[in-house]
Amino acid sequence: MAARLNIHTIAMWLLPALFLAVYLAPLLGVFGWSVSRPEPGAENYVRMMTDADALNIMLRTARVCLLVTGISVLLAYLMAYHWVFGSPARKLFMELCIFIPFWISVLIRAFGWVVILRNKGILNETLLSIGAIAEPLTLVRTEFSVVLGMVHFLVPFAVFPIASVMRQIDSRVLLASRGMGASPAFTFWNVFLPLTIPGVLASVIIVLVFALGFFITPAILGGGKIVMIAEYIYIQMFQTSNWGFGAALSIGVLAVVAAMAGLLFRVIHPERLVK
Repeated sequence: MAARLNIHTIAMWLLPALFLAVYLAPLLGVFGWSVSRPEPGAENYVRMMTDADALNIMLRTARVCLLVTGISVLLAYLMAYHWVFGSPARKLFMELCIFIPFWISVLIRAFGWVVILRNKGILNETLLSIGAIAEPLTLVRTEFSVVLGMVHFLVPFAVFPIASVMRQIDSRVLLASRGMGASPAFTFWNVFLPLTIPGVLASVIIVLVFALGFFITPAILGGGKIVMIAEYIYIQMFQTSNWGFGAALSIGVLAVVAAMAGLLFRVIHPERLVK
């Protein structure tokens, strides 16, 4: 009995120590760089809010992330609906669409889109062969290709919270609405959709958090022309050796992610999504 208590006590002290060692200590180190390099002070944070290049990249990141989130959640809502309420064949098809992408590396998926979208890629060659276009379209190294690649990666993650909420809806509520003479459109907009809002909001926050920290897909499909905040941080730290400014940008991104995670836990109550 005493041995079990000792093991329990050691574990209770060891877990906080591991947390400090593997997470908190590096985080404090990054924060220390942000206020000490190249000189002590808040110069890096001031630059982050005033530098034209940094502001343009942050605005581009916000625009792309919001667009990706909107498209991903809309597609995820449609897929979740068919996954939950569709026929067996449709459910199987949705499951394949949702789970197969998890088996493919994000790097392979990004290069796959390059093969499809490049000037001599599958899409342009097909359009040229049928006479739909006279010359190849510039699709790679554009915001379009970045958004497309990010949506392809993020839709499966957005499906699960929405599908979880849909499965909790009592079908008798929908039948009662139809029984009182409501049209299918009225039942959807005034009964079904409001009941699924928690799942939609959870998906929005999950996709935003993922999109904000995306690096590989924008770097490959953007080709250096569509630089987003994660790639900009990499450039500052590993190409220009501006560790202080890169650290300040990292802390800024972390603060935004923490705020969104706090909103998720405070407003949406994620434990309801897994019942």
